[in-house]
Amino acid sequence: MSTIVTSDGVTLHHTDAGAGQPVVLIAGFTASAETWELQRRALLTAGYRVLGFDRRSHGGSENPAYGQRMARHGKDVHDFLDATGLHEVVLVGGSMGASTIWAYYDLFGADRLRGVVTLDQTPKMVNDEVWPYGFYGLTRDNLGTFFEDGVPDTGRGLPVAESVQRLGRLVEALGRVPQMSDPRAPETWPLLQDHAEQDWRDVVARVSVPSLFIAGRESQLWPCEHATAAASSNSRAGALILEHSGHAVNIDQPDLVNEALLKFLAGLP
Repeated sequence: MSTIVTSDGVTLHHTDAGAGQPVVLIAGFTASAETWELQRRALLTAGYRVLGFDRRSHGGSENPAYGQRMARHGKDVHDFLDATGLHEVVLVGGSMGASTIWAYYDLFGADRLRGVVTLDQTPKMVNDEVWPYGFYGLTRDNLGTFFEDGVPDTGRGLPVAESVQRLGRLVEALGRVPQMSDPRAPETWPLLQDHAEQDWRDVVARVSVPSLFIAGRESQLWPCEHATAAASSNSRAGALILEHSGHAVNIDQPDLVNEALLKFLAGLP
């Protein structure tokens, strides 16, 4: 296990294997770097250096009662890249991990980046008259209470039972169920709330490195059209909608995600 210490004194866990072009995998809310195992193996086989980054209060990282906001998680990525000496990095983020990348970019720009891939994260979670691609049922009127009990079941998208069944391949690869955090932990509720309040569309439009937005056609959280809407704001971005996939696209459709990642990486200038 490798660790770094952030500028505010928090110990963060990461994995590091392989050589060549560095690819950093950042998981979503409650998820650990272990959830990327099927992507990690494919990337290593293809000759990349693969780093799995556990955000604070996730995976093997320390669980402080402070710094639970997206801006700080973005700064943590900066501290991680500084500590590991990484440059020309491709950042890959799923769900809240994508928002973490946008928070990083908003603060520090593209100097250390070569590309960005995001998996099923809408850049704006609150729905309004001009943005209908947010979290199902979330509006400005109920934003203050919507996530009081964690992430609600929307009753939309791929049935939960089918998603659980598809988890089997990841469990087989790891030899156990991947480590997950408590979605109702008092330390992380402020993070979930801050995450819900963000609007990253201006950041998405300014990203100056190639970007790919991947979405699940049957996402349980929001309409898949968020990906094409976000990509349309940036001439260096593309979108890919994966059929028969829910929100956890890297688990639901690992082969298709791996194929898309490798194609994106091979096409980078």
